[in-house]
Amino acid sequence: MAVKYETRQERRMRRHWRIRKRVFGTPERPRLSVFRSLKHIYAQIIDDTTGQTLCSASTLDKELRDKVKGLTKTQQAIEVGKLIAKRALELGIKQVAFDRGGHKYHGRVKALADAAREAGLEF
Repeated sequence: MAVKYETRQERRMRRHWRIRKRVFGTPERPRLSVFRSLKHIYAQIIDDTTGQTLCSASTLDKELRDKVKGLTKTQQAIEVGKLIAKRALELGIKQVAFDRGGHKYHGRVKALADAAREAGLEF
């Protein structure tokens, strides 16, 4: 019988580690990691061989802070997706491995991914 008193966060972390067993960022194809909290959404492009974050974007960025005021959370995720793609392309990164962080691939996570794809990232 399954343990009933696991929290939502513990279940998400288990899913996340299950995904991370397979998704690994290399210098040629770094990992696009998405984290979503109740208020904000964050995206990082990570090279797992060196453990370095190459670029990041979130709703808390100075560039986006004023732009996302008054938008829905899904619209904010779209803006973050566009920004992370722009920053990645400036670094010469075209292909990434997508890491949804244990979240379902719908809603804000899907909106961010679709916006990043439209802005030029391939995954």
